[in-house]
Amino acid sequence: MAGESVLIVDDTPLNLKLLELLLTTRGFAVRSAITAESALGILETYDPALMLLDLRLPGMSGIELCKVLRANPKYDGTVIVAVTASAMKGDDEKALSAGFDGYVTKPVDTRAFPGVIAGLMARKRAATS
Repeated sequence: MAGESVLIVDDTPLNLKLLELLLTTRGFAVRSAITAESALGILETYDPALMLLDLRLPGMSGIELCKVLRANPKYDGTVIVAVTASAMKGDDEKALSAGFDGYVTKPVDTRAFPGVIAGLMARKRAATS
């Protein structure tokens, strides 16, 4: 897991900073974007093993971005996780049906988060190998 690349897409600077800190301290190489459109630009030259997408982004939503990514076979092995403050009943099912591999609510539980990510990445590797 350590040394792998991550793309975080969130329009709230404090959320970006927290997620970056949680992942870089565990050895991940992290890039970030504040919009789905800028994330797509980054993905032209960056191939992350993990993407964390806020569901509510300005312009294209995280769900729309996930659907675009899942339509591209290049991202079949990429772990894509919804990270959102939107925790209404049914939101997790909506995200998972859109193609997300996991769903994490904000505020992020900093103690549980690394284990959740490790579990999702291990499960995805097992499914694609």
